[in-house]
Amino acid sequence: MNTRTKSSGGYSTVITYDNHFMTESAQSAASPLRHVIEAPFTRRAWSEVGHTLASLPLAVAALVFIIPTLINGPLWALSTDTVRKLGAAARSLARAAIGVDVAVPPPIQPVHRVRVATPDPVRLFEAAIKAGGTARVWETKPGVTIKALPEARITDLAAEASIAITALRPQSALGNWFDARVLDPVAWRARGYFALKVPLAAVSVAVFAVCWLGGLFCLTFPAWSALGLGVAEPFAFIPLGAVLLVAGPWATHGLTETDRWLMHALLGPGFSAARIQTLEQSRARVLDDSAARLRTIERDLHDGTQAQLVALAMKLGLAREKLQESASVDLARVTQLVEDAHHGVLEAIADLRTMARGIHPPVLDNGLADALATLANRSAVPVELITDIPERPSAAIETIAYFSAAELLTNVARHSGALHATLEAVHVPGLLRIRVTDDGVGGARPVPNGGLRGLAERVRTVDGRIEVRSPLGGPTTVTVELPSHA
Repeated sequence: MNTRTKSSGGYSTVITYDNHFMTESAQSAASPLRHVIEAPFTRRAWSEVGHTLASLPLAVAALVFIIPTLINGPLWALSTDTVRKLGAAARSLARAAIGVDVAVPPPIQPVHRVRVATPDPVRLFEAAIKAGGTARVWETKPGVTIKALPEARITDLAAEASIAITALRPQSALGNWFDARVLDPVAWRARGYFALKVPLAAVSVAVFAVCWLGGLFCLTFPAWSALGLGVAEPFAFIPLGAVLLVAGPWATHGLTETDRWLMHALLGPGFSAARIQTLEQSRARVLDDSAARLRTIERDLHDGTQAQLVALAMKLGLAREKLQESASVDLARVTQLVEDAHHGVLEAIADLRTMARGIHPPVLDNGLADALATLANRSAVPVELITDIPERPSAAIETIAYFSAAELLTNVARHSGALHATLEAVHVPGLLRIRVTDDGVGGARPVPNGGLRGLAERVRTVDGRIEVRSPLGGPTTVTVELPSHA
């Protein structure tokens, strides 16, 4: 179903309620066959080949170092720092070659091991387990060994449960250093990554040799035949060479994507740590954003609306005094004061309306599709609107989506030099996608204190994501994906 509405400059806005019209990007309009043929000549393909060839020696060197250190615990501890550095080298290589930004894992965490002598070891054991630690009750005498809880926390647990402690002996610094490195999960995941990376890299190099080099050899086989190095039918190998050369980039890309997944899973901070870090950052961003909004509202009320209302009260007071004078009333002066007061009231109302719109746009009351249509109509650049939102997401998600679209259209008008833009909004179960594409000069990227960086931080507060594709010369495509419910 299509609906046309008037847009800025007399252009029409097409609102399409059909998921099939949701385009992936401006490049996706090109023929799929063209993408297949051009694959060997793209920058991405050669970057992935470069990463394949460079990462194999690093993985082999890492595995040669790791295998002998797996003999016993002391070697595990001594090798942990080097293994972590090898993982950091793999992350840096991936970032430089293929643009994969794997989060840095946390530093080595201390392993608290405390021996506690107590006449009531069972109760202290239960308290330590409930507090998130691990514990082991002694067999020969009353006491318990507690791990993963600092000494102060153990003392507090014993005091809360009224458990007497006769002796408390924390592990030595050397013991803590040793245990922390033996049990370091980041190092063990890195060891697992390099064990999987070596065969994966070997397969990738084989694909490069067979598909890339073999395909090029078959395509140039007639030249080799002319030199007396070929067979009677040299042109028969040209189709095989074309197939191999076209298949090579796609096979390399599939293996690179596997490597990308392994790096995020094994060289990053781990799911739990990453999730905790993300939640902490999101909470900090939400608090900072809320504080900034409150300061803005307070400043606008104090400097704008409050000042207007004070001026209004003064003018009405002067008008009252004029009316109460026993002498002849200066009606012209009173009329002017009332008119000024009336004008001030209108300005105060307009300011309050603008402020309220910044907190929650009233156009969202009728749904996100109507709100986006209003944005498209107000845009300084002609906008084509494509929406398919059969089910409304939560109010918080709608608000973030609306302001995201507003920010992106503002960027198009101010910075892109575009003549036309497309705003797409599609809601499928569990996901709301907002996409803005323009035919401008390109080169857009998130920068510190920039609009795209601020938008990315706002989106991450609800576990959303933003993707920017903006090669020099355009087109620019920015995609915001949000969960249906915050």
